[in-house]
Amino acid sequence: ARAMTGTTRPVTTGAEAGTSTPSLLEVRGLSVRFRTLAGLVNAVNGLDLTIRAGEIVGLVGESGSGKSVSSRAIMGLLPPRTSSIEGSIRLEGDELVGLPESRYRRVRGERVAMIFQDPLTALDPLYRAGEQVAEALRFHFGLSRPDARTRVIGLFAAVGLTDPASVVERYPHELSGGMRQRVMIAMALAGEPELLIADE
Repeated sequence: ARAMTGTTRPVTTGAEAGTSTPSLLEVRGLSVRFRTLAGLVNAVNGLDLTIRAGEIVGLVGESGSGKSVSSRAIMGLLPPRTSSIEGSIRLEGDELVGLPESRYRRVRGERVAMIFQDPLTALDPLYRAGEQVAEALRFHFGLSRPDARTRVIGLFAAVGLTDPASVVERYPHELSGGMRQRVMIAMALAGEPELLIADE
């Protein structure tokens, strides 16, 4: 796989380039390497990226170029034992590289959320769809189980799931691919994040 390098450019919407809108996310010199039996593998080399509030940015590259790895680095989801990250990832000025996992858990969901590429593997097959979204609501907002369930039904309705109260009680394998994707979108939106990353 070729390593991603260079500077991305925003696809227009929201804040216009050159305005004084403060940066929501600033990535500078991001490099990610993985330790393998064959040695170090470079996945991302020196990525620079700026996103302002209200702006949509498209990260474009061929398969294996490092798009998902870059997203997971921003989310703090790369395994520390087999990966190394260099550079800077700042969310509204707060440095995320090197942040302890206990603090990163608060960043994930509340400030930054991600819609994963494959919802079947991202959702836990042992828990009902509603439980998985409600868990995030209870963690981030301290909602009671009944209040979290009510909020989940509202989120499921907002993302276009038919009969959301029924979907809350179903397991991921009982849902179609499109329904699972909508559950993932609802989960990402649950914490009302400042930055939403959509992996393809």
